[in-house]
Amino acid sequence: MTLSDRVKSNMEFGEETCRELPHGGDQESRRLIAEQLLQAAEAGQGTLGELRRVALRAFANATKLHDSN
Repeated sequence: MTLSDRVKSNMEFGEETCRELPHGGDQESRRLIAEQLLQAAEAGQGTLGELRRVALRAFANATKLHDSN
């Protein structure tokens, strides 16, 4: 699937949102967040609001994994 430039831009915004939060900048968290954003975009979720929600949910999951290690 090819993502539109708008969706790619929105995905970057979602990633940036998470980098501003604690633990959001470590490599493992970014990888998990990026995977979730890509899956959401491929499933047709491409608006800023949709991808921001996905990013924040992925961030919460990544933080739980990070804190449990």
